[in-house]
Amino acid sequence: MSQTYEFVVVANRLPVDEVVADDGTRTWSRSPGGLVSALQPIVRSHGGAWVGWTGQPGDAPEPFDTDGMHLHPMGLSTDDVDQYYEGQSNGTIWPLFHDLVEQPTHRRPWRQAYETVNRRFAESAADLTAAGGTVWVHDYQLLLVPAMLRELRPDLRIGFFLHIPFPPVELFMQLPRRAELLRGLLGADLVGFQRPLAAQNFLQLTGRLLGLDPQDDHVEYDGRSVTARAFPISIDVAEVEKLAADPGVQAEARRIRAELGGDRRLLLGVDRLDYTKGIEQRLEAYGELLTDGTVSNDDVVLVQVATPSRMRVQEYQELRARVEREVGRINGEFGAVGQAPVHYLFQSMGREELVALYLAADVMVITPLRDGMNLVAKEYVAARHDDQGALVLSEFAGAAAELETAFLVNPHDVEDIKRALADALHADAAEQAERMRPMRAQVRGHDIDRWARDFLGALGQPT
Repeated sequence: MSQTYEFVVVANRLPVDEVVADDGTRTWSRSPGGLVSALQPIVRSHGGAWVGWTGQPGDAPEPFDTDGMHLHPMGLSTDDVDQYYEGQSNGTIWPLFHDLVEQPTHRRPWRQAYETVNRRFAESAADLTAAGGTVWVHDYQLLLVPAMLRELRPDLRIGFFLHIPFPPVELFMQLPRRAELLRGLLGADLVGFQRPLAAQNFLQLTGRLLGLDPQDDHVEYDGRSVTARAFPISIDVAEVEKLAADPGVQAEARRIRAELGGDRRLLLGVDRLDYTKGIEQRLEAYGELLTDGTVSNDDVVLVQVATPSRMRVQEYQELRARVEREVGRINGEFGAVGQAPVHYLFQSMGREELVALYLAADVMVITPLRDGMNLVAKEYVAARHDDQGALVLSEFAGAAAELETAFLVNPHDVEDIKRALADALHADAAEQAERMRPMRAQVRGHDIDRWARDFLGALGQPT
């Protein structure tokens, strides 16, 4: 390959989505989300490249340039999607790294496909990166890439960031080929995690599995020093605040409240439909509050947005059926003509719609059983420029360590969820402001740009 780049991002997905018009014309639009917002300016300022999958099975399109970035698409066959992505990544690693909320499935063909696809990503990055350049690899789909890339290009500076939790030692030890995955990460110069305990788990494993001698936040391996440290990811605060101040978004928030009953207090959940998100326990708690009379359909309404996710996978299909059955039960038992206690939306939403919901919500309910960070919590806080609203937040979301004045809850304990919901609903304006102000200060002072600068600074890469 003739042209090379000083800075290359490697992620499972490209930062763009393909858009097909009615006439069949194909174009690319920037993907939503904080990661793209944070990294795109950095890649562009370095004249850099991004390696990733298009999101659809089939041959890769030709590489192309957009928004000052060189994009190098990776092709995945239907078998690759089934075995590397939905299999090893999401059927094995995802549930195990989320504390076995669902039982992982271990299959040898999945592991083989995962290794093969990781090697293709590493080879593409090796071809694209200039001598002495920097590569930043992202997330659990590509755990083997750092070591593979190090073998191909020992001259590179390599960073890796894990966006999901990293499990304790006893859970990681269950993985087949566990040492290989650990060595994969040790190919990086800097391994970043959401929380300090995750970095400690990783370093402890290097001693347990590989007989290394970790010291403080680093370990010597293969003649190099590998640093493991927490870099809690955040959001594009400026974007959320701009949307929250938009008169059209504010008008939509007022419309939502009026349509839901005006004076009814609005509880809001926004999640991917995933078994880690605690949606079933949340519905159970809300149903019990209605049953025991703590809240009523005349006073309170729950809006649950469930974004479709991995719907080809049986566990997700079964989860959808259980959630929709419980929504139907609650609405059938406690609803009235024209007034349902639960509004369930199984759909993706645009940024403007989400921010309007944040502004409309009296209580944001985020109760994952396990979550690396949870950026919805930070988005809700950033949107509430009025310092009003209440946040009910799982202790097991990474965001809980930063948003300490939320109504923190054990999401495995339905009684605790009920208590937190009742407390949040009863909080007056003064208490809401007292809790919201320090959370807004935290989020504004630690936005997505600071996260990227902190990581790349630690990697020795100027931003």
